[in-house]
Amino acid sequence: MYNLALSNTTVVDQIVVINPFDGTVVGTVTETSAASLNSLLERATRGAQEARSLPRHRRSAILEKAAALVEARQEEFTLLIVREAGKTMTQARKEVSRCVNTLRLSADEAKRNAGEVIPFDSYVGSESRQGWYTREPLGIITAITPYNDPLNLVAHKLGPAIAGGNAVLLKPSELTPLSAIKLVEVLVESGLPDEVITVAIGGAQLGKALVSARHVRMISFTGGFATGEAIAKNAGIKKLAMDLGGNAPVIVMENCDFDAAVESCVSGAYWAAGQNCIGTQRILIQRSIYERFKAKFVEDTKKLKTGNPLDADIDVGPMISAKAVGKAAAMVDRALDAGATLLCGHKPAGNLYAPTVLENVPASCDVWNEEVFAPIVILQPFDELADAIDLANSPEYSLHAGIFTNDLEAALEAASRIDAGGIMINDSSDYRFDAMPFGGFKYGSMGREGVRFAYEDMTQPKVVCINRLKR
Repeated sequence: MYNLALSNTTVVDQIVVINPFDGTVVGTVTETSAASLNSLLERATRGAQEARSLPRHRRSAILEKAAALVEARQEEFTLLIVREAGKTMTQARKEVSRCVNTLRLSADEAKRNAGEVIPFDSYVGSESRQGWYTREPLGIITAITPYNDPLNLVAHKLGPAIAGGNAVLLKPSELTPLSAIKLVEVLVESGLPDEVITVAIGGAQLGKALVSARHVRMISFTGGFATGEAIAKNAGIKKLAMDLGGNAPVIVMENCDFDAAVESCVSGAYWAAGQNCIGTQRILIQRSIYERFKAKFVEDTKKLKTGNPLDADIDVGPMISAKAVGKAAAMVDRALDAGATLLCGHKPAGNLYAPTVLENVPASCDVWNEEVFAPIVILQPFDELADAIDLANSPEYSLHAGIFTNDLEAALEAASRIDAGGIMINDSSDYRFDAMPFGGFKYGSMGREGVRFAYEDMTQPKVVCINRLKR
């Protein structure tokens, strides 16, 4: 296993990784103390020098080999994700496949996007000049990743960083660090110099130390708004890239493909037990088909099987912890107290939480305004598209949105007016392709992921200008 002790960190304790379904121990990792910051930075500094010296073809070859190894070990990674994160086998396999794709996209990016020629002679007074710009590494990047996609979200930070010639201080979620460590092992096995990635696992104090360190040139963070705000206050002068969550609306028009809309919304709402920042949270349905859609959506939701994610017939596995279940259930309770109607679900059982559907939710409720990050969906009727767009735009968090319609004008109107980083037409909000720019509007994010766009964030232009002096 990748040796966390290589950074000469101070051992605080052992972090026990627990299977969220049955409470069994999946593994243990060494906790890293915030007091180890200097050792971590020393190691990362050496790693930055090594990373920068790697020619582009080597960066690409390392990432290609890592992708092939992850693909060859798909079942190992799949089982690890299921055991530490609680995803179903189908969901975990898809995450591994996406990780392979992310690494291959990163390998491609390492060999292109190196800069371009600057047309200096396009401007009066610069006729004697010619030159170009290159894209150079930033140096050390601190990457902080969440528990819900413990492999691919790590790849989305490591892949572009390596492609750009950077070193990374990686802090994966202490709830699900094993997939991240296994990926780092594969990268080192593929030829990445050992010190290019430094893994540090711990809580808030460690995170604060990593983001505030002056030698760190960029923070790449995926997680909640409150933590993101704290990072911004502590970071100092450095680049920030943040995915801070969403509250995804999906609009269902009366002229849509009805069956496709129901099927996609069910999948989009309950994938990964709703622990999905672009998961469908609010479904806005045109009034003329509202009752029909509600009946079918609730019927299909009730068919979903909740239980042991290792079982092939399970659709919804556990949430990450009893605390997460309690938080979700409390949000539903508050909505019910405020007058919302429960259509199905809301049955906590340990770390399991039955897929839940609500209607008549007051706009003042936190379940309407905030990211629930749980298998909870709100159904809401509307009359005109303009009303649906206003409802879609009401929360302060926005990553993705969706609309189901056969009317091109309606689709383009929604795409133009909805404040979101991505508008999925005839798809639920949770569709994502790893090469596309990914991020949000308003308080949903800062910057963009997606390999090419993260690579550009993780590099900086350097201009070379030659003045051809005439003697």
